[in-house]
Amino acid sequence: MALVGRLEKLLQERKVKWEVRPHPEAYTAPKVAETTHVPGRKVAKVVVLHESTGAFIMAVVPATDHVDLGTLNYMTGRPLDRLATEHELGWLFPDCEVGTMPPFGLLYDMEMYVDNAFHELDEIYFQAGNHHELVRMKYEDFRRAAGPFSGEYTLHRELG
Repeated sequence: MALVGRLEKLLQERKVKWEVRPHPEAYTAPKVAETTHVPGRKVAKVVVLHESTGAFIMAVVPATDHVDLGTLNYMTGRPLDRLATEHELGWLFPDCEVGTMPPFGLLYDMEMYVDNAFHELDEIYFQAGNHHELVRMKYEDFRRAAGPFSGEYTLHRELG
């Protein structure tokens, strides 16, 4: 399996270069970083949050970090009340294996907030829509293809 079809189409339309790297099956972003020998700060973890209005948003943070729901709620002014459930992820991202959503909110009609930690990097890695492939691309290409972002905020970071 390669990239999910809608993402591949978007990247081709925007003339973005990317590389798909196979890896041993992994179910968490930190484990993906470990099995691929990519620093966790370069691996994007997608966290989907539910608003009390019924809408969903996408927060993108390094694999090593956690989203602080209260901080994100305060910073965005959005009524975020919980993480999306696995069932919700299944119908929000029907072309992805659960937990492997690529960080492209626009492809799924979702506003996206990207952690500022990625600005310092020259490249970004993220799941290709399955548990055994990782996409690598230049961060500037990601910004160009994934935008517009609704905002870019530094979220709670795990120390160490």
